[in-house]
Amino acid sequence: MKNYKSRAFTLIEIMLVVIIIGALAAMVIPRISGRSEQAKITVAKADIETLLATALKLYELDNGGFPTTSQGLDALVQKPSSSPIPANWNGPYLERKPLDPWGNLYVYESPGQHRLDYDLFSSGKDSKSEADNIVNWE
Repeated sequence: MKNYKSRAFTLIEIMLVVIIIGALAAMVIPRISGRSEQAKITVAKADIETLLATALKLYELDNGGFPTTSQGLDALVQKPSSSPIPANWNGPYLERKPLDPWGNLYVYESPGQHRLDYDLFSSGKDSKSEADNIVNWE
């Protein structure tokens, strides 16, 4: 008779593996959970400082000025029908209406209160508080 060794895991071995995986998850998950909010803030900053700023500068080059506050960022998607109507509008400068990572519209004012040309900001996660706003001035 041949002596066959058992090739199955024992209950203790399985429990040990589960405990190790649980301990690793307990250490890693809290560190990862805050990253999604940080990523949204980074995306909003990139939109404000690069994407929207470039589109607004192209609009200004074509039309001699920035869209008015009443025209807003919609002027980058479709030609404004309110005064002053841009004679050399060569858009769309953006493919769609710009939303921040939290699903809210970016706030645009021209002329700005903080800058001469325009103020552009996201109200952040909590649209009621100014503490988490992401802005284009400082």
